[in-house]
Amino acid sequence: VQLVESGGGLVQPGGSLRLSCAASGFTFSTYRMSWYRQTPGKERELVARITSSGDSTFYADSVKERFTISRDNVANTVYLQMNSLKPEDTAVYYCNTQISNRIYWGQGTQVTVSS
Repeated sequence: VQLVESGGGLVQPGGSLRLSCAASGFTFSTYRMSWYRQTPGKERELVARITSSGDSTFYADSVKERFTISRDNVANTVYLQMNSLKPEDTAVYYCNTQISNRIYWGQGTQVTVSS
């Protein structure tokens, strides 16, 4: 199993970024996918989650109405569209899935929101 995130960077407050997570090594279309984020000294927190078919999503209260999770089961990729970014969104963002009670993480991508 391999999860590779991309798309992070430096953006001004109010800006947008789109993160991607390319998955391989498993049958992507049959597993729920999630995005988490972590800042130094804090626990990793769930940002958004999407079912295997993409028909249902969940968002943390802090990102509702601003972030959108989606997936492409042909391209084996999950996305996180982030709009109206705030400085408090600054974190390393990780892609995640769970297969047979084992949790897999990508290497993370840094998002910095600053003027």
